[in-house]
Amino acid sequence: MRQHILLVEPSYYTSYPPIGLLKLSTYHKNKRDTTEYIRGCSKSQKTPNKIYITSLFTWTWRPVWEAVQFYKREYPKAEVWLGGIYATLLTEHAVLSGADHIHKGIFPDAEDLMPDYNLVPKWDGSIIFSSRGCCNKCDFCAVPIIEGKMNSLRESILPFIWPSHSKVIFFDNNILANKNWKHIFKELTNLGKKVDFNQGIDASLVTPEVAKMLSKLKLESTIRLAYDYSHQKKYIETAIERLKANGIKNRDIFVYTLFNHKDSPDEFLGRVREILNMDVVCYPMRYEPLFTLEKNLFVSPRWTVKQIELVQQARRVIGFGGAFPAYKGLVNKFNDASSFEEAFKLRELKPEDKK
Repeated sequence: MRQHILLVEPSYYTSYPPIGLLKLSTYHKNKRDTTEYIRGCSKSQKTPNKIYITSLFTWTWRPVWEAVQFYKREYPKAEVWLGGIYATLLTEHAVLSGADHIHKGIFPDAEDLMPDYNLVPKWDGSIIFSSRGCCNKCDFCAVPIIEGKMNSLRESILPFIWPSHSKVIFFDNNILANKNWKHIFKELTNLGKKVDFNQGIDASLVTPEVAKMLSKLKLESTIRLAYDYSHQKKYIETAIERLKANGIKNRDIFVYTLFNHKDSPDEFLGRVREILNMDVVCYPMRYEPLFTLEKNLFVSPRWTVKQIELVQQARRVIGFGGAFPAYKGLVNKFNDASSFEEAFKLRELKPEDKK
């Protein structure tokens, strides 16, 4: 018996379409079911037999609950399934939403299917996982819990390229740890489409060959690295040197910099200085506990609320788009500061400083 499947993305903020729901659409269409995609809470065009609701970060649980309760009221005979990041990390809390079923992790039967981009016709990027999991075990990251170690290594991405899309967006957690990365990069070069490594690349795996092949791609966005702990300095320095040596511009290299975790304010300032003196862009990232229900409440034992606020204010006022580019004035400000507080104290930059 054919069913009508409703795919729901709650009304939290996100820049990307719900790739899991789009794969589920393909899965059900292959079974000759009909599918419909809705963002937020509104009535379906046709009474659904089954409703899939996805979820994002744990602190976005409220719109998820709102969606579950809305669709349970509207379609009491339909099965409501809740999955996604929040449902996987906080399953017991997700159960309280009222959903009939909670799905943890990836839906295996849909994993190898092309997402149904017909449901998002204005979207212009093929979102791809050429691998799942990660070889690192960062304790601030949900990937080891949701996806585990490196697995599902694809040899080719061509079956997942939507013909009309102009760009390819990788959601891999560590694409360079996929042993097939070189073949995939060659495919990208031949495709000639714009490329975005959305989740960043592992600085410790940026060899001269990797840097050279990256430089041949039509990069849609910046190259994103992460400098979360001081012991990673040598990998960051080497990766940046190799990227620059292959013609990748300084301001096209972003380095995410974790703070309010195990670090101290002074140690964080040291990493910020090092990144800016490498003449690339520093992007501070505030740590959030994996299982938090409220964002921006956690304060590490080595930090204070005031110190966190100094960083956040500096990002908004003297930073640009939340980041610190290596402009002369900013570099000098951080280098000349005698303390963390002085470094992040607000002051207006002069036009000549922004060069």
